[in-house]
Amino acid sequence: MQVPDIAAQRRTGIALIVAAAVAWSTAPFFTRLLHFDSWTILFWRGLFGGGAIALFLTATQGGRGLRDLIAMRPSGWLVAVLSTIGMVTFIPALQLTSVANVAIIVAVQPFAAAAIAWIWLREKALPRTLAASVVAFAGVVVTVSGAVADTDYRGIGLACVMMLALSVMTVAIRRHRASSMVAAASLSNFLGSLVSLPFADGIGSVTTADIGVLAMFGFCQVGLGLTLFTLGSRLLPSGQASLIATLETPLMPFWVWLAFAEVPSLRALIGGALVMGAVVADIAAERRAHPAER
Repeated sequence: MQVPDIAAQRRTGIALIVAAAVAWSTAPFFTRLLHFDSWTILFWRGLFGGGAIALFLTATQGGRGLRDLIAMRPSGWLVAVLSTIGMVTFIPALQLTSVANVAIIVAVQPFAAAAIAWIWLREKALPRTLAASVVAFAGVVVTVSGAVADTDYRGIGLACVMMLALSVMTVAIRRHRASSMVAAASLSNFLGSLVSLPFADGIGSVTTADIGVLAMFGFCQVGLGLTLFTLGSRLLPSGQASLIATLETPLMPFWVWLAFAEVPSLRALIGGALVMGAVVADIAAERRAHPAER
């Protein structure tokens, strides 16, 4: 009876990571709607995102969830700090360079996570996952191929910091599965707000409509995305979790096209198809390797 339990955990993990990728992919959409400095957006988004996850903890775990948030273990603080670094570099990266340039850096995460997991956990990635990662990376390269302007360098540098922080975070979640990482996700949002507070120039200038957008940003993109990814990463190998999360890449320009009528280029469409094809192929190969788990 142990095998069906493992199979159910794997299917649940895949579903959670896919849903997290969909939630995360809405970041450019919300960023495009808001016309504030990065620190102001991070401050309000962190408050709403952290509050949403704290409500989730209270609803699902009651007093225990709040205790996990207040009495955070060192492993939880590690994940929270790494997540905070990822958040405070993501929004400025989107504002300084194109969504496509940020997406290609994010797509490198499976390689980084797999390498970190091998060094830290001695966790070997399956050959099919490595092959699918290469295809996914090639797809994003196709999407963003072309010259990079000088003004994009800062944004690309911040995106690299974000990618490395989230890669280490992914492996840390896998390493410390017994800890409450959902509480760590909530704490990271509040830490992001705290760090942003001294630098935010437009905190008091937001309107009621802006608050509504920021609340949706925090609740949907941050709170829901981080919660789903935190839960899903505990059920899958680090490399596979990061690979599935690359579904965020083709979806990011999709939401912008849907909301702002920005038609993706042919390269973006081809690259997005390669990324999604790689993820679907990896999941299908996993199911064929475990026929009893279907």
